[in-house]
Amino acid sequence: MNYFNKMKGTTKSPPIASPSEIGWSWVGAFLGMAAVSGIHYNMITQTDLVMVIGSFGASAVLIYGAIKSPLAQPRNLVGGHIISAIIGVICYKLFASHMWLASSLAVATAIAIMHATKTLHPPGGATALIAVIGSNKIHDLGFLYAVVPVGVGVIIMLIVALIVNNIPKNRRYPEYWL
Repeated sequence: MNYFNKMKGTTKSPPIASPSEIGWSWVGAFLGMAAVSGIHYNMITQTDLVMVIGSFGASAVLIYGAIKSPLAQPRNLVGGHIISAIIGVICYKLFASHMWLASSLAVATAIAIMHATKTLHPPGGATALIAVIGSNKIHDLGFLYAVVPVGVGVIIMLIVALIVNNIPKNRRYPEYWL
């Protein structure tokens, strides 16, 4: 019975965010995604590169909407994504003929390595998975995937987070760097 009792939770739901917090989260997410998407759709669509990957949407939630979370800090954002991208590419290259295995190993290994390096960032799991299940355009990038879109994209989003999250007096980002 104790096992199932643990599923009840131990605390109350947090209060709703203030209108100011909601507004600044929206502004940050819009500007961060606009910067990355603008480069993708206006500058590199004619190349084999990509700039927009699904895991950036989840990172936007953290770095613009949950800025105090340890999972949203710069070390986690940048390190988690880049480490996960490299792991995802390795898993795809080694196990592409067994996609179920490549997918499972990529996500699980990314989580383990992010834990071990203090870079846990939940969207990193998606970044690793995208390296495996992504399009041929993603697969053709190989290890460049860890640089563009992943590395460049998260640096752009981080710069926007540093600017926008520090405009209001009641917000501060980051909580720490390393």
